[in-house]
Amino acid sequence: MQKPHEKHHETTIVKRSGGKHAHDDHGGAWKVAFADFCLALMCLFLVLWLMAARNTESLQQILTESDGNKTDQGKGVMPEAVGGPRGSLIERFPMPRTGNSDVQGKEERSTEQNPQQAPSKVAYETKDDLQLLAKALQQMSQDAGLKSNLQSVITPYGLRVMLHDTDKQGMFVRGSAVPTGKFLALMRKMGPLFARMKNQMLIVGHTDSLQYEDTSHAAFSNWNLSSNRAMSARAQLLAGSMPADSVLQVVGMADRAPLDTRNARAGVNRRIELLILTSSQASAIANMFGMPGNREEIAPGVDTELPDANDLQQLRDKMLPGGR
Repeated sequence: MQKPHEKHHETTIVKRSGGKHAHDDHGGAWKVAFADFCLALMCLFLVLWLMAARNTESLQQILTESDGNKTDQGKGVMPEAVGGPRGSLIERFPMPRTGNSDVQGKEERSTEQNPQQAPSKVAYETKDDLQLLAKALQQMSQDAGLKSNLQSVITPYGLRVMLHDTDKQGMFVRGSAVPTGKFLALMRKMGPLFARMKNQMLIVGHTDSLQYEDTSHAAFSNWNLSSNRAMSARAQLLAGSMPADSVLQVVGMADRAPLDTRNARAGVNRRIELLILTSSQASAIANMFGMPGNREEIAPGVDTELPDANDLQQLRDKMLPGGR
């Protein structure tokens, strides 16, 4: 008889079924999900790249003249054109494209066919004339919400119009030549007014005294910035139907002529000036840079320009009683 402690243990055999389990259906699902995620991420990067390219194109558009020549942008690092990071989906200051070229072309053709429809141009020569022009520009700035950003002064040369920054409103995106929405709208609104005047103007860009980090001679500087901003203002005036020959000169003066001499970094020093010249002053400036007329050689290779005979006679009549 077998004792209890001598009883052998029975061997237990576990058989695993090779059948299909419920979780086997999800064995490759994560691969599909990961592929979808990669595809969505690639699409997002593509959209960001397109937005960055569009912002760059907008900046180049305002720095390009009507004939396609770009202004000198310097060899330094260009400042950020928009207020946000590169590739941001938030477009701070969208640049509307000039899509009214067909309409302007039709208007020009209709004016050529019917010259009587062409508006008569006005010459602002006297102090009273310039005062009327100053009031019209002041009203435009008030309607655009930029009343505090515009100052007008009547000078012996013509009307000096200063469009400057304030603590609340700037004319351009800081550090760039991209105009803000209100300033862009104001310049285009001024275009038709300047299209009806005979006077020519100087467009002068000014900056404050803040300098860029790269101060090398070939880097982007306030000279480039002031020139680009002046060219940007010219482009917006032309987009507002002002003729190209209304601009006699475009100048960038960097920070050399501040309005606030005590605080060279003040916002009022960042400005665009439109000097609307009288006909005599415009002619004098054009002749200053044109080919000398009546010349006399005073040394080999050195000429002097003789004054106009009529002007010289008028000067003599004022200085000498009786013209003697």
